[in-house]
Amino acid sequence: MSDFRAVPPAPPGVPAACRDRLVEVDRFEWRLGDGGDPAALAAAFRARYAGAHSGEDGSVCGVAVLLSAAAGAVMVGGATGAPSPVPAVPDLVLVAYAHGPVRGAASLGAFRVGPWAASWSSSDHAKAVALVQEAIGRGDVYVANVVGHRRAAWSGDPGAIAHAVSTVAGASWGGVLSGEGWLVASGSPECFLSADAAAAATYPIKGTAPATPEGRVALLASVKERAEHVMIVDLERNDLAQVAVPGTVSVKDLFHIGRWAGLWQAESTVTADLAPGTGFADLLRAMCPPGSVTGAPKLAVLDLVGGLEPVGRGPAMGAFGFLCGDEVRLGVTIRTVALDAEHVHVWSGGGITWRSDPRAEVAEAEAKAAGVAASLGALTTGRSARSRGSALSPARAARRATRRGRGAGAASRSRVRPRSRAPSAGRDGRDAATRSRHCRRRRSLG
Repeated sequence: MSDFRAVPPAPPGVPAACRDRLVEVDRFEWRLGDGGDPAALAAAFRARYAGAHSGEDGSVCGVAVLLSAAAGAVMVGGATGAPSPVPAVPDLVLVAYAHGPVRGAASLGAFRVGPWAASWSSSDHAKAVALVQEAIGRGDVYVANVVGHRRAAWSGDPGAIAHAVSTVAGASWGGVLSGEGWLVASGSPECFLSADAAAAATYPIKGTAPATPEGRVALLASVKERAEHVMIVDLERNDLAQVAVPGTVSVKDLFHIGRWAGLWQAESTVTADLAPGTGFADLLRAMCPPGSVTGAPKLAVLDLVGGLEPVGRGPAMGAFGFLCGDEVRLGVTIRTVALDAEHVHVWSGGGITWRSDPRAEVAEAEAKAAGVAASLGALTTGRSARSRGSALSPARAARRATRRGRGAGAASRSRVRPRSRAPSAGRDGRDAATRSRHCRRRRSLG
């Protein structure tokens, strides 16, 4: 069995000067069914390691946080969806680190991944999109993210896999964390939450096109992509307003275009001054699960997609980052993989609106997965129990999505799985040496 714990930790948001000095001193892991409020548990663990950051040998650096989409749903009393396909990974992980001696660069070995097998077929994915559109037509939801999953056997050096994913072009919130029998590596470009004692910001990404001049023009002109983006920005404004000083929520750089791997993506900035007395648990309950990978209204979307997606989202579509002093720096776990003893898992999806074309949404999700899979070698799609998918580069899959129409599609119905309900209960995350109240911008712009 692979020794995942031997892979050096590299959580996004950790101060750059500390990245190679992290020494684990404490750990807390929580899974669905363990009981308790994960927001309160996370805040209590963080409080044990609060204090000013000095950087001195032996002093506390901070706390890494990995939060699943299901844990975020528990925080707001929402449906948690199907069971995770990688149960080895906890739903909430907090790891406290002290400063130690500088580690030397790790040597990376060889690895092999593939072929890939999807958890649902392209036709079933398209049917799920059509069912979401029916819910939009009834007024149940406005926009909803539908997420698919694929897995492949792997062998070799897990540290090399983690490095390949977390350093993909545009992964400003890339990072690595591991535990007994599991490893999570993220190549995320999206900042979920940047906060200190006074202010908070979130940077939702919605809208995707191939990273070509034509793709950029198409993304800027797309009514569907802009509508999807604006609805999520409104959701994030509402989320932040729950913990903000009234009148301080604002939007900046609406629908700004940035690049990740072979894709253009649209991003906005939502900021607010925090109400006095706002704690970490309050922030988590207001913001989780991340709106850009959920939809609106959140509780209705969680209930809807929890009955459509055949497997759970595991550590994907959640949050991953670092708590240092009074700073919170979390990325969204998109473009993220999870390893267990036998398989590497990846998730991808997209926001569905009334104007979505089911076939185009399937192609867009495939383009996102292809970007991650390409970092692990050629994307070869294995045969699932129901169908065999196609192998596309990120740009080619995205071009296919862009070419297709954006009208509200129709597809035949598929069975909806019974839903499970939970009990009530800067963009740049890789270099935090220069601190500010918001994420620093660090993107390749067209």
